[in-house]
Amino acid sequence: MSGHNKWSTIKHKKGAADAKRGKVFTKIIKEITVAAKLGGGDPNGNPRLRSAVDKAKAENMPKDNIERAIKKGTGELEGVNYEEIVYEGYGPGGVAVLVECMTDNRNRTVGDVRSTFTKCNGNMGETGCVSWMFDKKGLIVVSKDADFEKLFEVALEAGAEDVADEEEQYEVLTDPSSFMEVREALEKAGFAHESAEITMIPQTMVKLDGKNAENMLKLMDRLEDNDDVQNVYANFDISMEEMEKLM
Repeated sequence: MSGHNKWSTIKHKKGAADAKRGKVFTKIIKEITVAAKLGGGDPNGNPRLRSAVDKAKAENMPKDNIERAIKKGTGELEGVNYEEIVYEGYGPGGVAVLVECMTDNRNRTVGDVRSTFTKCNGNMGETGCVSWMFDKKGLIVVSKDADFEKLFEVALEAGAEDVADEEEQYEVLTDPSSFMEVREALEKAGFAHESAEITMIPQTMVKLDGKNAENMLKLMDRLEDNDDVQNVYANFDISMEEMEKLM
């Protein structure tokens, strides 16, 4: 299981997601706006927008907020012009970190991200320094209550690359181009997903414990708390026991 997924799982258990609902809404609205700007305002013809709208609905975002964000993206309403930037760097213990941002002020964002890395015993690197360690994949997370054999069969028939039995959940991996097709096939077969997204999966993991683990979790938390940061991916591996102890 990728460190990113463990991190998401433990945060959800602790209720941190609910405490930051306002920030979650802000990030999803940005994603909807940019997706609509780049691919048009119809979710049926724009997979990125559809994925963002589904995420908004999963967070119980009001329909009006979603529609306004789409109209800002298509230019029907006046809105902020966001730029997409990816920053790369190293966390404690040499962990590779990718930080996806959407910002209306590049100078502010790069300063904030660099400062966060430094304060948590990490450092920002050059473009390309760690991105080669990650693969862009569709990831669909399904509860352990599901029938694994049936899930495996349906997912692979629909074009999934792999189905993994992880500690806390089942994970269906797809190529980004077949993500929506696989997701729809699973839904039709009655498999409810806990999360479904295009994400960055690390090729190798770095085991952390003690002070390095503590600093890594602080780095993830502070980066994700930044309004300009949309997603953070990292290849750390911290045991669930250690993570629960530190959070």
